[in-house]
Formats: sequence, C-alpha cells, structure tokens
Amino acid sequence: MGSRLSQVWPPAPKFTERDVPDQSGKVFIITGASSGVGKELARLVFALNAKVYLASRSESKVRKAISDIQTENRDSKGELEFLQIDLEDLESVKQAAQSFLRMEKRLDMLWNNAGVMLPPSGSKTKQGYDMQLGVNCLAPFLFTQLLTPIMKETAKGAKTGSVRVLWVSSSAAELFSPTGGVDLDNLDYKKPQSNHVRYAISKAGMVLLAQEYAKRHHEDGIISVAMNPGNLKSELQRHVSGIVTKVFHAMSWEPIYGAYTELYSAFSPDITVQNSGCWVIPWGRLAPVRKDIREAGMGVSEGGTGNGEKFWLWSVNELHAHEAE
Repeated sequence: MGSRLSQVWPPAPKFTERDVPDQSGKVFIITGASSGVGKELARLVFALNAKVYLASRSESKVRKAISDIQTENRDSKGELEFLQIDLEDLESVKQAAQSFLRMEKRLDMLWNNAGVMLPPSGSKTKQGYDMQLGVNCLAPFLFTQLLTPIMKETAKGAKTGSVRVLWVSSSAAELFSPTGGVDLDNLDYKKPQSNHVRYAISKAGMVLLAQEYAKRHHEDGIISVAMNPGNLKSELQRHVSGIVTKVFHAMSWEPIYGAYTELYSAFSPDITVQNSGCWVIPWGRLAPVRKDIREAGMGVSEGGTGNGEKFWLWSVNELHAHEAE
C-alpha cells in the first residue's frame, strides 16, 4: 500500500537532465511526442544534443512541437525529425519502421510513450482489435520488433546498458488488471469487460512484453524497462468524461514530472542488463511490480506462471495473421 500511495504523491525527482551526459551522436525515437510527456521528454533530450524522431500521426502538431522545442533550446546541436506513425493501424506502424530504417544506421533509445485511454466504447483499430489493446500493446510491440535488429547492431558498439526500449505503462496496470495482468482467454472481449479494465489490461500487457523482451534480448545488450510515469495532465484523458477528468486533474502533475520518470528509466545507472525488465515508478524509482504480474513474467520452471510468454506468443501470432511482422 505504501508503494501505491507514493506513486500518487511521489517525492521530488532526484534524477533530472542535469544527471544525464551529453548525447551527441545518439539517435532516439519517442512515440506520442507532439504534446504532453512525450514533448517534454523530447525537449530534455534535444537539449542534450541528441537526434530525436518525434513519431506521431499528426505532422502539423509535431511541426509545432519541433518549433517550440527549438525556440526554447537555441544552443542545442541536436536534431528533431518528424516520423509518421498511426498506432491504430499496424500497416502504418510497419511503414514507420521501414521509413526510419531507410534514414538511419543506429537507434539508441525507443520510448513507446504514445497511448490511448478510455476511447468511446466499442472503438476498434483498423485491424479490428480493441482500441486500447491494439494501440497500447500490439502496435508498440510490432514497432519494437521491427526496430530490434538495428538496436542490436547499435548495442554492439555502444556503451554497455545505453541501448534501451522503454515501455510506458500506467498505475492502472497494478490497480485494475486481472490476476496475471491479462486474461488470455478473453482478449477478444467476447465476455464483456469495462473500458477501465480493458485499459488496465492493455497497460499490464505492456509490462509483460517489457519483461519478456528483457529475457529474450539479455544477450543482445538491450535493456527493457516498463514504468508508471505518474498521474499526469495530458491529452491521454481526452476521451474521459468531464467529472472524472476534474477528479483526475486534482490528483495530477505537470507533464515534465512524467518526463523525469522516463528520463530515469532511459539513463539511470541504477538500471543495468542484470535488472532489465524492471519496473519504475514516479518520478524515477525502482520498485517491485505487483506480485502476480512479476510472476507472470517468469516461466513455470522459475516459479512463475508463464503468462507473459503466452501473451508474447499471442501477440506474435496476431501480427503474423495480419502479415505485419
């Protein structure tokens, strides 16, 4: 309970941009970087002289974000680029990865930051998945899979522990998801499930994918981290009803604080290849994730349930079915 409360009212961030060295020559991708936490994160790493791809559906919003960030950081030697991606469409995700790979020879960090929360009931992706499951799990999973080869190559010549995949989850994963994080027998939601629980399942799914990715790419030197960025004021709540939004905002923080959670997850020396697959809470602290979700990330032979591996394989099969892998 103490950890849960401290995630709602966290202590002041102890790891900020002042703790991160110059990032000249590094190449990063941040999804959902046109506003909110993603934009704040892009601002922080651009100021550190990195080349940053702002991946989003709306080019006009990204161009505006780029202009704002450049105006605030005129001395930066970094670069900001737009990368077109629509997480509601797996084909668009595939095209975004292909576009990036045509332009770059390295990728040091991938922040799967974009997401959707409580869209209108019945919302589906282009491929027919529940909107939250598709946008929050399947799309970033596909994007990550397609970019893993270039990250593996980057890791070969990079400082140990400096190549990372960051999965931006939510406190909802721990608060509202079913035992094991996801119900593998009901991912088509033939059995009715509330929108709030569907959101929690999609965010728990991200944790499971992060844990499984860590296991599968440990030898490649790629670190995988899942996190609760914190309760933040952002466009993520655009679909939420007025009264709920008012209550949420009363307990929410400015986006920069979430950016500090993501910054810590990406650059903190506390996180190594040895503890890859870890869980980070606001505003940059390591903590154990909910026990049954942690056990889902472990195989039966390790004393776990293997639910994470099963969800990974389900995701792979779904992508294969749409020829999206």
